[in-house]
Amino acid sequence: MQNFDALLAESVERHGHLCAGQVIGVRMAMLGCKLTGIDNPRSHDQCKKMVVYVEIDRCATDAIESVTGCKLGRRSLKFKDFGINAATFVNVETGRAFRILSTEESRELVSKYAPEESSHYKQQMKGYMLMPDRELFDVHEVTVNLPEHEMPGPPRKHAVCSRCSQVVRDGKELDIHGDILCPICAGHGYFKVIRKMLPD
Repeated sequence: MQNFDALLAESVERHGHLCAGQVIGVRMAMLGCKLTGIDNPRSHDQCKKMVVYVEIDRCATDAIESVTGCKLGRRSLKFKDFGINAATFVNVETGRAFRILSTEESRELVSKYAPEESSHYKQQMKGYMLMPDRELFDVHEVTVNLPEHEMPGPPRKHAVCSRCSQVVRDGKELDIHGDILCPICAGHGYFKVIRKMLPD
């Protein structure tokens, strides 16, 4: 694996700016790779060994994606919208998994590691770079239920919504009193249709 500085530079280029979240995300991903025994997750021989669950849609998630190479489109990056700055790194070959959580206490500790910085923003970035993992993160070894239809690769399951006839892939359909429904017809939609449009 590349060193921290190189990985941070790559992540910043992809994300668009340097921030404390980038520093935390790169360090979190490096630690996750180390713990799962995947030292070069973007390499051809290791890229299918890792699945990462991220729990927040913030800067750190872009950094985790950059370091690990895990992507939504490859089904190796899973998004759980919990609003928590945490990620779980899974080695799909061994089944070992580790949830890494950015501690709230680390915010208060940055002044200890970067007392010379006058702005809290710069203090956070530098402090998060220097702080040991044990102060920056809480780590738990966990088990993750990763069913076959959640694995990377082609869809292993298809269902047809009995209401709208939409094909639902990867086991995301819902069985409501014997009716097979897509999540939208089951009431989990995030939008309301105004009208159907015909493309030009």
